[in-house]
Amino acid sequence: MSFLASVLSLASAFMAMTLAGVCAPVQAQDHSGHHGQGHAENHDWYEKLKQPGSNASCCNGTINGVEGDCRPTRAYQKDDGMWYALLNGRWVPVPPRVVLQQLSPDGNSHICAGKSGVIFCFLGGSPKS
Repeated sequence: MSFLASVLSLASAFMAMTLAGVCAPVQAQDHSGHHGQGHAENHDWYEKLKQPGSNASCCNGTINGVEGDCRPTRAYQKDDGMWYALLNGRWVPVPPRVVLQQLSPDGNSHICAGKSGVIFCFLGGSPKS
C-alpha cells in the first residue's frame, strides 16, 4: 500500500468514527441555552450567583438540577458592548442590567432564565463563547 493510500485510509476511518459519534464526548454539554440543559453539572456554583443589584439568587430552579434556571449557552458581544445569547435555541439580546461582571469557572457563557424566557443573570464567556 502506498503512503498516499495509507493516509486516505486513515482519513476515511477517522471520518467514519466521527460520523458515528465515536469521537464525541459521552457527556457533552449542550450550549444552546435550553432550560434545564447543563444545570446539574454546574449547580454548585450557580447557586452562589446573585442577581445584580440585589441579594436574590440567579438560580431559581429545582435544587436537584433536573430543571434548573441556569445553564451553559453560546453568546457573543457586539462592538457596542451588547451581549446576545442563545436562549432556548434562539438568539436574544441580554439586558445590560442582568450581566454579571465576573467570569464563570469554565470560562464559557452561562445564562439563568425562567421557562418564560425572563433572564435573571448572564455571564459572558472569555472572550466570546
